[in-house]
Amino acid sequence: MNIQDACVECIINQSRRVAQAIDADETLSLELTSTVSEMTDSFNFKTSPPVVATPIYQAMANIAGKTDLYDEVKKNSTLKALEFVPSLKIKIANSSTPLLTSIKIAVAGNVIDLAAEVSFDLDEEIVKIFDTHFSIDDFELLKSKLESVQTLLYIGDNAGEHIFDYLCIESIQNLYPHLSVSYMTRGAPIINDVTYEEAVEAGFDKLCNLVDSGVKTPGFDYLSANKASQKLFDSVDVVITKGMGNYECLSPTHRKDLFYLLKVKCNVVASSLGREVGDIICKQNSISPN
Repeated sequence: MNIQDACVECIINQSRRVAQAIDADETLSLELTSTVSEMTDSFNFKTSPPVVATPIYQAMANIAGKTDLYDEVKKNSTLKALEFVPSLKIKIANSSTPLLTSIKIAVAGNVIDLAAEVSFDLDEEIVKIFDTHFSIDDFELLKSKLESVQTLLYIGDNAGEHIFDYLCIESIQNLYPHLSVSYMTRGAPIINDVTYEEAVEAGFDKLCNLVDSGVKTPGFDYLSANKASQKLFDSVDVVITKGMGNYECLSPTHRKDLFYLLKVKCNVVASSLGREVGDIICKQNSISPN
């Protein structure tokens, strides 16, 4: 999906959040915001929000003198997520519908998003997620696919959220031991998206096939992915993508049997889906391959 006028102010607001996250002084805060404001004048409105955001965040990182703008925030998000693991494992083990429970847990983790227009409380989300219905509900289609296919690519989103992805993949593998699962990360630090190194720290390299996509965008931009990731994306039987950034990059996409899992956190994505901010989505891609 392409950026909209509303995305411009959202991206400018993100520069203010970056300033707050890195404890920038007044001078640095002003430089960050003014630089981003100037860069918005040259936006290409035929590109997706994540692709547009990439040079923005690279510029802010250069100004701040940091490789990873959100390094400390990501560490804290991960530690917070880990606190939920024992109780969520019990929840899955005692569930009569363990796949649905695991998918809901993964979606609950999608509230950990530092680039969203609207923020949500993780503790509250974990409590209510199991009684919340998908606004677009293709869960049974996803379940049917997982029961019959051989390969799955799961494209991650944010750090902290990846802990919930781990639980979901672990559950999928227990339910469908015939299934070969790959987990894909970003190719470099961008916003609070999960990187390969952070996924290794969480043990994904021992859980499943861990893949560095090579993309530096906050979403899986197929054209900027490395060749191995493009081949994997095209060849697996089913793809699950987490979060709005991946949805924005992959809506539309050239392949079938792709499922979007996300929490709607901005009006532009809500409009694209025909739903409301706060809704949770499990949607099969409706576009056939070329």
